[in-house]
Amino acid sequence: MTANRSYLPVIRFAALSLLIWVLFTARMAASVQDHTMLVPASDTIFEQKGESEHGAEGKFNAGEMIMEHVLDNHEWHVAEIGNVHLTIPLPVILLYDGKLYAFLSSRFHNETHSYKGFTLEPEGPHKGKIVREGAGGNAAAEGPAVYDFSITKIAFAILLNSFLLAVIFISVAGAYTRNKGKAPSGLQSLVEPLIVFVRDDIAKSSIGEKKYEKFMPFLLTLFFFIILNNLLGLVPFFPGGANVTGNIAVTLVMAVFTFIITTVNGNKHYWVDIINTPGVPWWLKFPVPLMPIVEIIGIITKPFVLMIRLFANITAGHIIVLGFVSLIFIFGAISAALGLGVSVVSVAFMIFMNLLELLVAFIQAYVFTLLSALYFGLATIEPEHH
Repeated sequence: MTANRSYLPVIRFAALSLLIWVLFTARMAASVQDHTMLVPASDTIFEQKGESEHGAEGKFNAGEMIMEHVLDNHEWHVAEIGNVHLTIPLPVILLYDGKLYAFLSSRFHNETHSYKGFTLEPEGPHKGKIVREGAGGNAAAEGPAVYDFSITKIAFAILLNSFLLAVIFISVAGAYTRNKGKAPSGLQSLVEPLIVFVRDDIAKSSIGEKKYEKFMPFLLTLFFFIILNNLLGLVPFFPGGANVTGNIAVTLVMAVFTFIITTVNGNKHYWVDIINTPGVPWWLKFPVPLMPIVEIIGIITKPFVLMIRLFANITAGHIIVLGFVSLIFIFGAISAALGLGVSVVSVAFMIFMNLLELLVAFIQAYVFTLLSALYFGLATIEPEHH
């Protein structure tokens, strides 16, 4: 019975996730009647075509809607009640000409999108970036550069999710201290199998039992950070919905840390094998160092592949789901009945894709952590002596 009960939190979580997504997709399907998307009022999701006797007509812009949801933003859209858009303005922190400027992004909600001499570009190649007023869309205009340290949606989500991770692990560690010698319960029973999985199936098998322990903190941080952000990215309401692991800057930072740790911990045997690759004909190494060049390029491309794989898989999943949402509005613009008919198929595919994304959230966390561990293992392996 104890073994069966340990799976109850996982089953409850899966059931709750499915229920949330069914309710969300049903809400999206119903919204086809008024063609209203949950986006800030300043966004151009509907392109104006002109006015008729019934008012302004709008053409739904699917590409604009998808990019608005996938990319970063200076505010967090929460909900829409009637014509009122509920958003959380985020701090804007700018350094310009030796002076520090700090204010909320809601200050840009005016006709010119400007405040204190700065403009949040609404259109053009620098859309969404803050430039000096009068730059005319040219971020590289003459004058001092604007250094943007703002807390954007992605940055806020990273801080929030990191805090949530800290709370989870501090509470689990406290539970282990209080319940020494007792079977894990509650949150412990969900976290412990994942920690054991990372230790036994990833770290030990890839690095070896003698050296895996010093890499465990980083591998556990990677695994739980990726999996938490992947899962919260699937939740369609605050504090979820941020495309953290689908942001290439975030995946770049994690890949760079993997590269640094691999390089710093590489032993003599690792570097000798790169310079003088064993089992390769001498004419591929001397006088033209072809193989060493290939090996050095491989060192650089490994973290690059890590970065692209996670970014592409998570972003592609979001785009596909939003594509199914767009079909409802595209066909709904032709005919309300056609839009409702297509919504049945779109909602069905959306539920399937979201369940698939739930699986991908775990797989991508596993793959990124496993490949990082493999790189650490290759860098620290000792030559066999017979």
